[in-house]
Amino acid sequence: MPVAIITGASKGLGRALAEALAARGWDLVLDARGAEGLRETAEWLQAHKARVTALAGDVTDAGHRAELVAAAWKLGGVDLVVSNASALGAEPLERLEGLPLDGLRRALEVNVVAALGLVQETLPLLRAAETGTVIAVSSDAAAEAYETWGGYGASKAALDHLAAVLGEEEPGLRVWAVDPGDMATDLYAAAVPDDKDPRPEPASVVPAFLRLLDERPPSGRYGAPALLEGRR
Repeated sequence: MPVAIITGASKGLGRALAEALAARGWDLVLDARGAEGLRETAEWLQAHKARVTALAGDVTDAGHRAELVAAAWKLGGVDLVVSNASALGAEPLERLEGLPLDGLRRALEVNVVAALGLVQETLPLLRAAETGTVIAVSSDAAAEAYETWGGYGASKAALDHLAAVLGEEEPGLRVWAVDPGDMATDLYAAAVPDDKDPRPEPASVVPAFLRLLDERPPSGRYGAPALLEGRR
């Protein structure tokens, strides 16, 4: 069975994607900082016959990343890495004039440095896989200028660029930066707590990710809304 490592998998998009892959027979290595939420996710998946290894920890910790890769190796290798864990840099978001620099450093460490570190750890296994794939979960804030989203957007823009370069350097892999679009997630609620407008549930965008895995288009940046509409 193919094996996926998914970070930030205890809730939101990470959990929704884990559920969809498990339904397709994938084996999973799941990460999140919240041990209780991660345990509940793993137990739900295991109750539905999925083979899951759940490891709570911080993706900025090199030792934790090594544990994730070792767990995947025990399941048979690594076919897919999904860098979904994200940090905002400030909760709620701040204009750049007041953005805490320690918060910006945290966003860069989680969203960029840790994502690259996990890829570096998994590259030998990804290269050995028949369909080695990396998905970097991006944001429209990486490409558009929104007030207060500067720190988070800058980190996601950096992630996009790393994904683009990795795609050039590793032509045998598929490397996709994917903007999932608006979603009702805890991350968004923490970013803009006063915004009460309804937003789509994360599960609603998962078919876009599955389309990429099914069709395997060239490495590049993709938007989930366009994929759901049948465009690229």
